[in-house]
Amino acid sequence: MKISVELTLTPLQDNFEPPIKGFIVTLRNSDFKVLENPLSTQIYGEYDSLMPFLTNAVKEAFLNLDHVVLHMKLVKSDRSDYEPDF
Repeated sequence: MKISVELTLTPLQDNFEPPIKGFIVTLRNSDFKVLENPLSTQIYGEYDSLMPFLTNAVKEAFLNLDHVVLHMKLVKSDRSDYEPDF
């Protein structure tokens, strides 16, 4: 089953950019399709392989930060080729 996941990592600290960039680099270095915009990062793939990858990536990010919030949306389908038609 294909899924689309939108992620927004929010470190609750003054120097917040390096952990966000590190998290995005981890996602980019995967074999999954990754798209970025200024507010979030989307990653696309098969549920059974993507979810274990995300579990490890999120755990790694959380271990390196004292206080952090992660917003995640899951969609059942690959929405990576979505184009508005209006």
